[in-house]
Amino acid sequence: MFRYSLVLVAGLCVAGASGAATWADAMMAETTKDFGSVPRGPAREHYFRVVNKTRDDVSISNVRVSCGCVSASALKTTLKPGESTSIYAKMDTTRFTGPKTVTVFVTFTQNNTSEEVRLWVQANGRNDFTVSPDSLAFGQVKRGTTPTSNVKLTFYGHNGAKVTSIKGESNYILPSFKEVRRAGTEVEYRLSASLRKDTPVGKWYTDVWVKTNIAGLPQIRVPLTVEISSPLTISPERVTMGKLKVKGESERRVIVRGVKPFKITSVKGTGTDLEVKALSKEAREVHVLTIKFKGTKAGVVNRTLKVVTDLKADNAIDVKVNAIVE
Repeated sequence: MFRYSLVLVAGLCVAGASGAATWADAMMAETTKDFGSVPRGPAREHYFRVVNKTRDDVSISNVRVSCGCVSASALKTTLKPGESTSIYAKMDTTRFTGPKTVTVFVTFTQNNTSEEVRLWVQANGRNDFTVSPDSLAFGQVKRGTTPTSNVKLTFYGHNGAKVTSIKGESNYILPSFKEVRRAGTEVEYRLSASLRKDTPVGKWYTDVWVKTNIAGLPQIRVPLTVEISSPLTISPERVTMGKLKVKGESERRVIVRGVKPFKITSVKGTGTDLEVKALSKEAREVHVLTIKFKGTKAGVVNRTLKVVTDLKADNAIDVKVNAIVE
């Protein structure tokens, strides 16, 4: 499957922590990241997800690395039970050639007791190929669409170099390749990746792996990033009706947008004090809703309205309404 921006797929283990796993080890979703074969130049980044699975507060008191070619830090240093963060690791590929494995030491402290967890980052720096741009970056796309992103993979100094296969870590990715130029020992391929229509909403990071016929060249990793937005968006997501007196009224408007024309079939969460009206009953990509609130009794009002549409998937969206009645 895909990975969230703060959730990562386990790589190949390059070493194991000595002794039995500790409470600190149990907080790591993974401990290794293999970037595969990478061209020298572009930095490689990874987020190791951390979840506090204990019943007490945990602090990340120290993060250090075994080599200056990798920098690492904790995005958040104090975690309450159930909270999560990530250890961000960045590898500078200009500082090495060939296989490189770096250890990241993370110290967790809880109730004056400290435990150290070791993370590993590895890559194989190469000078005989380049990837341009260095990732398949889709940017923000609407769910239900099938966009395509391309990169150029160029080999240098390998007579007869060929791409033999390409595979994505996620089933939502449909990768392909095509040879576009061959001039002696310089060979250029176009690598493409498209998304399935049912790719889930969210910010995703995954990898595409390329195999070649070049002896001694492990798989080439091409990072892929995409942000899938919902078929429905609402603006603003939170509506403040302001302060009003008992029996007073306040009115606001919100805009609901879709990736294709749709109808609003109902709005849940309304009542005698909260009404919602759509300006149009026809199918359209943009709807304007008028929210009217009546102050029936003094107090703070916090409500959530659910706008339901006739779309087949992800057909509803929430809007929060708050007011103060004096």
